[in-house]
Formats: sequence, C-alpha cells, structure tokens
Amino acid sequence: MTKKLTIALVQSDLVWENPVANRMIFEEKIKTITAKLDVIILPEMFTTGFTMNAAENAEVMEGETIKWMQNMANLKQSAIVGSIIIKENENFFNRLLFVHPSGKIDAYDKKHTFTLAKEHETYTAGESNILIEYKGWKIRALICYDLRFPVWARNTNNYDLLLYIASWPKPRINAWDTLLKARAIENMSYSIGVNRVGFDANKYEYTGNSVCYDTLGNCLVKNDKGEEAILIVELDKEEQNKRRDKFRFLEDSDAFQFIE
Repeated sequence: MTKKLTIALVQSDLVWENPVANRMIFEEKIKTITAKLDVIILPEMFTTGFTMNAAENAEVMEGETIKWMQNMANLKQSAIVGSIIIKENENFFNRLLFVHPSGKIDAYDKKHTFTLAKEHETYTAGESNILIEYKGWKIRALICYDLRFPVWARNTNNYDLLLYIASWPKPRINAWDTLLKARAIENMSYSIGVNRVGFDANKYEYTGNSVCYDTLGNCLVKNDKGEEAILIVELDKEEQNKRRDKFRFLEDSDAFQFIE
C-alpha cells in the first residue's frame, strides 16, 4: 500500500477532432514531468475535444489511443486517466479510462450525458459506477456533468479519492469550483477536477480551474488563469484517515432509500 500518491493534473488546450495531434502534445507534456508520479490525469475527450461528431471520431478498445495510454503508463510507471469516444455494439460512449502501469484498464462510461449540448442524442449513458483499486487507494472517477449529481458520488464504500475530468466552459466555472469543493467536504475525501483550456470549434471558451481539495475543503493546488499548466499534488492517506477518525461525519450520514 502506498500511503501517499503524487498526482499530475494536466490542464491543456485541445486540437479539435485530431487524436494524432493531441496524443503528440500530451506525450510531450508528460515527458517533461521529472517528478515521480503515481497518477497522471488528462481532461475529458482529450483526443478530440467535447464533440458530438462521434461516428467520425470514435475508437475501439483495441485502438491507437488505448495503446498509447498503455505505452505512456508503462514508460512513466504511472496510471493515466482520461476519457475518449468509444464505439461498442453500435453505441457510442464517453468512456473514462484508468490505465494502470501494468496495462490493466478500468473503464467508466459517463452516466449523466449533458442534455444542454444534446450529448444524450449521440452517446449512450453508462449504467454503473466503478471503484478503482490502485496502490492501496480506492478511487472513484467520474466525468464532467456527473459533478452536478451528488448522490452519484456519495461515499458509501469508503473511497479515498474522488476525481472528475471535464470540458467545463467559462460561463459556469463558478459552479465547477463550488461543487468540487462541496464534493470533498460532504464525502470527506480528496476531490480533484481536471478541466481543459482554450476555445473549441463551437467557440466555447474553457478556463481550466483544475484543482485539488482536501477532506475539509482546503485548496491544495489550483490554476484558474486560463492557461496550460501541469499541477503536481501529493495526497496523504494517513492524514485523511486521521481527520475521518476525528470528525466521523460519514458515520452520521443518511441511508437513502429510493422509492419510485
């Protein structure tokens, strides 16, 4: 078990619908990191930008981006996280991939498709959550719009880290930051959000605000300058457990029963 995790939050602009260019850009960025890392986090749809042109940009689980992620994870001996468009059984998914250094893949399909952008008309929503086991840590990994739905992130299985990858636009960036902080406090967990910067082909602007909050909502690292950046943060599991043992807020939480 690793008591501490060193994580890189890669806040970057994206080349619209160009997986080859984006893989090259991220490879260069990752190779510049000299710190020994445990996890590298990339934004939502990091190979294409947040596009609804799924048929033209989808890959398969045996595709080039999966191979690239496995190669980079092996090279850096660090897990790599990001989402891409996956086609499976004639359906398209906004799929988060947590690629271990060994090549093992944990996958999560975005549950809450962003209806405002008509994402639900193109992408099939996921049906289940996942709990990633990595170096003795329990990790819940979610995507963008999922952030607005606290029940989906509810810490009922004692996870240690909650992370979100996103393409969250500038006009609603205050909600992004507020909700990430709230998720950390209510779940007594580290909460990380990695967002892109720049403009997409639809002229939507993204300002990043990639951030990490601790159990009490204290900001450990953040970049809200609208610029490309690589943020490095170290998480301490023992320190988090001490706070959980002291305050015991999770033990007082309600057990919800959903009634239709």
